[in-house]
Amino acid sequence: MLKAKGQTPHPFVHEVTLTAAQRIQGLILGVVLFPVRTILAALLFLVMWPIARLRLAGLSEAERAEPVQGWRRWLFQPILVFLSRAAFFSLGFVWVRVKGRQAGLKEAPVLAVAPHSGFLDMLVLPVTGLPIVVSRSENSRLPVIGALLEFNQAVLVSRKDPESRKKCVSQIRERVTSDGRWPQMLMFPEGTTTNGQALIKFKPGAFLAGVPVQPVLLHYPREPDTVRWTWKGLSWLGALWHTTSQLYTSVTVEFLPVYTPSAEEKGNPDLYAENVQKLMATALGVPATDYVMEGRFPVIKLGNLSLPLEPPAQETLKLLQKHGLTNTQVETVMNNMIDSCHSGQSATVTADHLTSLLGLKDRKTAVKICSLYSKDDTVDMRQVCLSVSAVSGFRSLESLIHTAFTWYDTDRDGLLSADDLSGLMGALVGIPQYDIGEMFSELTTRGRPTEASLLDLLMTHPVYGKVLTEYLQSNGLADGNHNGVPNGKANGNNNGIYNGYGSTNRKSD
Repeated sequence: MLKAKGQTPHPFVHEVTLTAAQRIQGLILGVVLFPVRTILAALLFLVMWPIARLRLAGLSEAERAEPVQGWRRWLFQPILVFLSRAAFFSLGFVWVRVKGRQAGLKEAPVLAVAPHSGFLDMLVLPVTGLPIVVSRSENSRLPVIGALLEFNQAVLVSRKDPESRKKCVSQIRERVTSDGRWPQMLMFPEGTTTNGQALIKFKPGAFLAGVPVQPVLLHYPREPDTVRWTWKGLSWLGALWHTTSQLYTSVTVEFLPVYTPSAEEKGNPDLYAENVQKLMATALGVPATDYVMEGRFPVIKLGNLSLPLEPPAQETLKLLQKHGLTNTQVETVMNNMIDSCHSGQSATVTADHLTSLLGLKDRKTAVKICSLYSKDDTVDMRQVCLSVSAVSGFRSLESLIHTAFTWYDTDRDGLLSADDLSGLMGALVGIPQYDIGEMFSELTTRGRPTEASLLDLLMTHPVYGKVLTEYLQSNGLADGNHNGVPNGKANGNNNGIYNGYGSTNRKSD
């Protein structure tokens, strides 16, 4: 069941809170410790660079595709483990407490580590003996990092290439089911970094092969919590500064008992991942959530819809109100934009055009609004006016769906295709919808995918109905006695959109 705002922590935002004494201490120590520690760590990584390259030197491509054996392993492996640990020691991780026992390769081919807080989590690698990791293929071209990934015989994947993702899955399966021929693999199943206050939805990669995994927990000190590098808040450089400015940073690596999947979990990697997530969340004392990072947006999954934790429409409204527009003026602007789209003009506009449409004096505000919806200084007006109108309760649900249906029924036949539904729902909630298949299937079970069927789905379906009843709720932003309907015409089914983060707990529906 979707909860009200604030009941589950937002995992993608982190700021370091320091007392005045801690700030003074950090400034004094940082001036000395930050340059000394970062230079020393950099030197150690530079030493690792040629050693890492030597491990596979002289081997053919076919030989590099096989696990390193013999002298190349027993000579270079302990050297890199030592140097890696020394690099983190130089950054202030003087003591690392190990709790529990690391399982052997035959017991658990996969180590699943959480929570994932930032690049400093790589400390777990020397502690666990440098197991194989999965990394973005782009990282292989980076100085030093590329050499270390080569040394590690890491599985590389390009997130933009479907074929690369398929190959990655195949390699993971091959290695973790090799009966000890390949070393252990270590994965961060969250797939991105968080503030550690909740576990986000685990990706299934570590669980696809159905082999036993050992959950591994990382515990950092709560105060001051300097290691987190998240979507918003502390930057990677800020995390490095604050961490190296401490006298030392403690960390506990806790090995939980090996988790052996049931027959049902072996056949359902998503269920396997979910159950391990719940177990680790309980051990950490934090919620297990359905939050994920999808593209540029932190979202919660509802069925296969992606609902933004921080809707672009809400931020757009704040920017417009900060610029001096009243709610009545915002409504007028949105209605004008809708009329403009109906007139057949191009829906994609530049920041300059948006500045004029919104009646703004400051182009920077328009650029900021564009950035909320796209990667450049252009935006689809349909996304802006539909999502903002929905947030504000300016239009009834029927009016919004009718307008959206008119725009996204590309064949003009009164029926939606899967692509049409993807565009429509993306505009309504303000972010792209990449996988709409399940929702489209639910829509077509109700007959032809018409406007009436879509409205019925959103109002009555046990899952997608929650978009309206619990997630898409009016914020009450309208002026005076405005009832959320254009021209003040009452409508019994008026529904606004969004109520903050739309927080959730697992399996509460």
